[in-house]
Amino acid sequence: MQRVTIPGGEELLIRSLRDRQQYCDPNGAAERLGICSASWPLFGLLWPSSIHMAGRLAQRPVCPDERILEIGCGLALPTLTGRRRGARITASDRHPLSRVFLEANARLNDVSPVKYRHGQWGLEFEPCIGDTGAELLSARYDLIVGSDLLYDRDAPMLLADFIDDHAAEEAEVWIMDPDRGHRPAFNRCMAGYGFQLVEEERVVTQAGEPGGPYKGRFLRYWRV
Repeated sequence: MQRVTIPGGEELLIRSLRDRQQYCDPNGAAERLGICSASWPLFGLLWPSSIHMAGRLAQRPVCPDERILEIGCGLALPTLTGRRRGARITASDRHPLSRVFLEANARLNDVSPVKYRHGQWGLEFEPCIGDTGAELLSARYDLIVGSDLLYDRDAPMLLADFIDDHAAEEAEVWIMDPDRGHRPAFNRCMAGYGFQLVEEERVVTQAGEPGGPYKGRFLRYWRV
C-alpha cells in the first residue's frame, strides 16, 4: 500500500501492484478483453497523470445533480477523490480487476460505495459480464475525465468516439495528457464530434511536489 498526496492537500491510502512484472489471468478473462500480458499490470500502477487529475477534481465545486464519469480509471484516484467529497461519480475501465481494487481502496479510505461500469473503446465484440465482472457502461454523463489515455496512434479516434457515445448533449471533458504526441490528432477527432477545446494548460511540477516531477497538459473540452 502507498500513501498518495493529491495536489491541494488531500491524501489517499492506495493498494496497488508492486511493479510491471505482475501478471495473473488464469481464466483468460483479460486476454478475451484484448489485454496482453505486457499491458495487464498497467491498470494497477500509480500514474502521475491520475494524481494530477485527482487534484483538479478536488478543486471542482460539487453539484449534486452533475453526473461524472472517469474512463480508463485504473486505480481511480480521481473517482475516489471526487466521491469522498460527495460527487456523483462513476468509474470505468476495461480491466477485470479494476473493480476489485476500486472497492478495496474505497474501504481503505472510508469512501462510500462507488458505482463501477465496464467501459472499453475500440472493442470489436461485445464483452460478457462474466469476463468484466461488472455491468457494461451505457449511460451519458455531464463531465467525463480521463488520465494518460492517448498512448498509441489509434487512441485519438477510438477515444473520441467512445466519449461521444457517453457524453450528454451539453458535456464537458477533461483529459490529462503527459505529452505522448497524439494530442493534435485527438483535438481534431473531438472537434468532429462537436467538442471545442476551451482550455489547454501546461502542467509542470518539480520533485517533492504532490505527484512528483511531471510535464504534461490539462485539456478541457466543451460541447454545447
